[in-house]
Amino acid sequence: MTKQAELQLVSIGAGQRSVDQAAPELLYLSRDDIARLGGGSSRLYTEALEEALALHAQGAFVQPLKPYLRSGGADGHIADRIIAMPAHIGGEAPVSGIKWIGSKHDNQQARGLERASGLIVLNDADSHYPIAVMEAGLISSMRTAAVTAVAVRYLAKPAFHTVACIGCGLIARAQLLSLLEQYPQVRELHLYDQQPGAAERLSDVIRERFADTVIVVARSAERAVREGEVVITCTVADKPYIPFEWLRRGAFVSNISIMDVHKEAYLQADKVVVDDWEQSNREKKVLNQLVLEGRFSRELLYAELGELVIGAKPGREKDDEIIILNPMGMAIEDIACARRIYAEALKEGIGTRLPLYG
Repeated sequence: MTKQAELQLVSIGAGQRSVDQAAPELLYLSRDDIARLGGGSSRLYTEALEEALALHAQGAFVQPLKPYLRSGGADGHIADRIIAMPAHIGGEAPVSGIKWIGSKHDNQQARGLERASGLIVLNDADSHYPIAVMEAGLISSMRTAAVTAVAVRYLAKPAFHTVACIGCGLIARAQLLSLLEQYPQVRELHLYDQQPGAAERLSDVIRERFADTVIVVARSAERAVREGEVVITCTVADKPYIPFEWLRRGAFVSNISIMDVHKEAYLQADKVVVDDWEQSNREKKVLNQLVLEGRFSRELLYAELGELVIGAKPGREKDDEIIILNPMGMAIEDIACARRIYAEALKEGIGTRLPLYG
């Protein structure tokens, strides 16, 4: 291990000075590098998320509201944007960073590309020098899946065994594989996508690893949702389509794609939970629309997810509660996961070193 790597490893483990003044450099990690470090498995992300959510509840973070760059203007698709997500996260190894992530709703159909792409930059907490740059797509999808996996622990019925998933792209794949890894009790999946081939392809991927899981490709979103004890939305929808009446008693909805659930469902649910109130109440999303209409408020919110993680509030209290999680996505989640991956990369000597000046 080089002197620079030793200095950086000390920093990420104990918050001490890490930048070599004579020859500052940073570590680049590709998607393959991240996968080699365990970044394709749910365990790393659920552990990092639990830590990040606890720090959030304790106030040990700095997280400005994320700006949205919409080059298409007001007439552009809601999923067409580039988002800057900066944050500082505390704990035993403080670090700052930013996720710069782009999304184009027609990437797959028009260009043969994944919908989202991006980078994460980590900065030394002491000097503020950049110390790492890494591919963000894998981390972003897996940490989004970890939000659901962690939330299920607190908000789903303990004995749930059926999951419904609407939308069957990369995000859905990460969501379902993470749930199956974390919850062996899951026996049945109900999938729906407007493109039936996407649901079939996802079914094939899941069967390769979880052959005993029953997978039903539903003919409609309604049929899938009505079956789900846990319901996950993974779409690029710009208008709600899931009414309260589709939700079975005791359902937990992880509304990852934000715009899928009707306003009335929020008002009729037993509990509404967010990751961060300020982040969630913006951008004219459904929850923000309800606030602007005077029909929802911070006082009507049940909890932020971190409050459940640290035990400040109970999660599910009754088997028949209908609970909706509306996670806008927090930069501290990405930075916490990237911090974990960076520390592993230094230990294992994985990645490409790039001189900052030379």
